[in-house]
Amino acid sequence: MIIQWFPGHMTKAFRLMEKEIKLVDAIIYVLDSRAPFSCVNPKFPSLIGDKPIIYVFSKVDMADRSKVDEWINGYFKKDNTRCIVLNSTASGSGKKVENAIIDVCKPKIDKMQAKGIKATLRAMVIGVPNCGKSTLINNLCGKAKTVTGNKPGVTKGKQWVRIASGIELLDMPGTLWPAFDNTQVAKNLAYIGSIREEVLDIPELALDFIGDMRQIDQVKLEQRYNITISEEDSNLEVIERICESRKYLLRGGDYDYDRCCSSIISDFKKGLLGCITLEKFADIKKLMKKDRKEKTDV
Repeated sequence: MIIQWFPGHMTKAFRLMEKEIKLVDAIIYVLDSRAPFSCVNPKFPSLIGDKPIIYVFSKVDMADRSKVDEWINGYFKKDNTRCIVLNSTASGSGKKVENAIIDVCKPKIDKMQAKGIKATLRAMVIGVPNCGKSTLINNLCGKAKTVTGNKPGVTKGKQWVRIASGIELLDMPGTLWPAFDNTQVAKNLAYIGSIREEVLDIPELALDFIGDMRQIDQVKLEQRYNITISEEDSNLEVIERICESRKYLLRGGDYDYDRCCSSIISDFKKGLLGCITLEKFADIKKLMKKDRKEKTDV
């Protein structure tokens, strides 16, 4: 399945980032804990440069914490970074992020303090669409200062907000990249809701999701839909079994594939299948490998 989605406002967002990056002291990089590696935008490193990064692993209440910890310790934790795991919607969870901003900006604070000046700290909040950026900012502010939604592309322009400690945050639009070199990364982003459903073939996506979940945690599928899956079953047969279990049927008894497939993807996005992280750190080489053949065929 070939997935591409790069609306015009994302091009503008990159230009905005290039313009505003020099004004900030740190980067808050929000990652969806269900697919942290897939949320890493390959265009961001050159943009960020040597700015300190605070990785915020959002939606951890919907993810496999042990897998998230493996990613943090094996890939994200470096000298110039901080890693914070939190449920962005939990009251007071943003305090960890606030403290991390102060920590990474301590050299600036000390320098300004020596001059008798209280430093104003500024951080840019970045990430893929629908990763939880705006929800995190609202938590930090203690009230709704940004627009949130469960669809990608809600934030279209930059938004400066000031939190109680005097720290200023620049909320940037969720941004993908012009071309996906890795098919699995694109699918993972589609599963977690970072790509608009209007540009996706949902039945095909659901078939792929069933296949991936059979490798990740088949039991969660069986428990959610009250079915039994054998090795001999095709992914389509699994979907038909879910249709039967959930009574997703058309007149005449035919399977309502569209309704069933939409429900499967929706259930995952809502966390109804349980705590799942789609990626294992042990598979990083596979995830980093570029699918050149598919790119050539396009």
